[in-house]
Amino acid sequence: MKPVEIYTSPMCGYCHAAKRLLKQKGVSYSEINVAMNGSKRQEMMKRANGRHTVPQIFVGTHHVGGFDDLAALESAGKLDSLLAA
Repeated sequence: MKPVEIYTSPMCGYCHAAKRLLKQKGVSYSEINVAMNGSKRQEMMKRANGRHTVPQIFVGTHHVGGFDDLAALESAGKLDSLLAA
């Protein structure tokens, strides 16, 4: 399985929803809290092509986007193949 990284902040409902979906699928992930860390937020924005909202989700080097994008991949049956190594 490809590594999954998710940039989050503690009070973000969409972040919690994204983490819940990944946990339900048995996917482990690295969480990067950007709430009080300007350098990590800048890193996220650079990787996410300027997107500044959280969550921002990456599977391997692929930028998935936010929770809505992750949920759309799951609904379309495409998330499992993206996660596969």
